[in-house]
Amino acid sequence: QPVESGGASVQAGGSLNLSCTFSGVNGGDFARAWFRQAPGKGREGISCISFSVGKTSYQDSVKGRFIISRDDARNMVYLEMNSLKPEDTAMYYCAVVTRIDCSGSWWDFRAGAWGPGTQVTRS
Repeated sequence: QPVESGGASVQAGGSLNLSCTFSGVNGGDFARAWFRQAPGKGREGISCISFSVGKTSYQDSVKGRFIISRDDARNMVYLEMNSLKPEDTAMYYCAVVTRIDCSGSWWDFRAGAWGPGTQVTRS
């Protein structure tokens, strides 16, 4: 399963950098993505990055503030989070998405077990 890290409690306007290692997970050439689950809400896909060319996709709620990146040599994916808002408070998870790119409803193609997640709180 993937393992997320980097979550913390930050104040208004703060930034965080999340990391995810897919060590032991063979995601092949598939895309990688970040999901989050806020208290009392369902889990939602917020950002996706394709293999190789690194084509990205963002939900409107995070577009312009978050940046997803990946290091295929290390089998890791990252999420740079800027200008955090109270509504960004959630548990964040990474996952393999069984799509080559991040077109369409990529969040419906998540595969594998969920990791433990990492908590982000905008205090």
